[in-house]
Amino acid sequence: MHDIRRLGLQVFAAPNNLTGEAQIQVKAREIDFVTSFGKNLKALLDILGITRMIRKENNSVLKTKTVKGELQSGDVGEGEEIPMSRYTVEEKPFDTIKIEKYRKGVSLEAISEKGYEAAVQDTDDEFKSDLQNVVTGKFYAQLKAGSLTGHETTWQMAVAMAIGKVVAKFQKMKRTATGVAVWVNTLDVYKYLGAADITLQTAFGFKYLTNFLGADVVFVTSEVPQNVVIATPLNNMIAYYVDPGDSDFAKAGLEFTTDSETGFIGFHSEGSYDRMISDNFAIMGLRLFCEYLDAIAYISVGESDTQTLGTLNITSEAGSEAGTTKLTVKEQLMSMRNCWKYKDAAATTSVTYGMDVKNWSKWDGESEIASTAGHHITLVECDQNYKAVRSGDAEVTVNPGA
Repeated sequence: MHDIRRLGLQVFAAPNNLTGEAQIQVKAREIDFVTSFGKNLKALLDILGITRMIRKENNSVLKTKTVKGELQSGDVGEGEEIPMSRYTVEEKPFDTIKIEKYRKGVSLEAISEKGYEAAVQDTDDEFKSDLQNVVTGKFYAQLKAGSLTGHETTWQMAVAMAIGKVVAKFQKMKRTATGVAVWVNTLDVYKYLGAADITLQTAFGFKYLTNFLGADVVFVTSEVPQNVVIATPLNNMIAYYVDPGDSDFAKAGLEFTTDSETGFIGFHSEGSYDRMISDNFAIMGLRLFCEYLDAIAYISVGESDTQTLGTLNITSEAGSEAGTTKLTVKEQLMSMRNCWKYKDAAATTSVTYGMDVKNWSKWDGESEIASTAGHHITLVECDQNYKAVRSGDAEVTVNPGA
């Protein structure tokens, strides 16, 4: 029989892996992070009339649709064949949805200086906001790629025409718009309202008004350029997600806390002794997505001759074969009817808005280009009439070969 006095205090030590107060606090923090993130997104989905997220497998290709066809007249003589109206739906890959990984840390020094609650809460809120911006940023990029383009002389008319264009487009597709969402620049709204006071509500980083300017919901943001109005039917928008609570992650020792009700995001926190920080990890695969690009109106405002050339951010790196370069463009085409054109020259080629680039070389957005080191490639996005709308330039880097 053991002599308890000889064993000393070890008899009373807590057993290994006991769930204590510290572990409970960490778990509560993880739960708070994912539930508040989910509630914010759910609030936006409710405003947009999206009743549920659609689950996708990791690395699923998201495709936009374009409906083509015209209604044929049935006004024919007795016994004559009635013309058939044919409609086709063309699908085009737009992007890929996949699990994305993020990490942030809170140092021991920050916790010591500000206290645990302040240091952790401040960084958690900022982390959460940045993750929301990842989702909204991709959504804005697609909205700006809408192909129902137009031009109006006044801002009020641009709003009205944007709404009218998307409703009419859905009617042609034999669909009924359940409502219309509009995106406008913050300064444009206040310029329109003058001294009038308005109260903006917020959901998932979107500031909005309901039943305003003839739209069901108007989002007010600096993400939309001044003198631009964007609109789309509410039922053109879909929400996709990749499940961050995949059981295979847990089997691999990667456990994340998720919200059982929404499952939008996974979050995990743990101490890292080698760097003395509180390590925090988030994974998510979320997309707000418009099914039909040609049901997104992008209407500019002002006199046509005052429009300015947009900017493209492009980079050049060595291609896979000798004498070739690989271009990368940060932006997407603003319209499915637009295309890329480029000119390879010893110096930058000057471009102005509306400039005709029909005779420039066409680029498919992927293929490597044969060029010369030190040359400049000027890339232009042009409309269906080959008129320049955006432009960028990069000094060429080529594969020098053996």
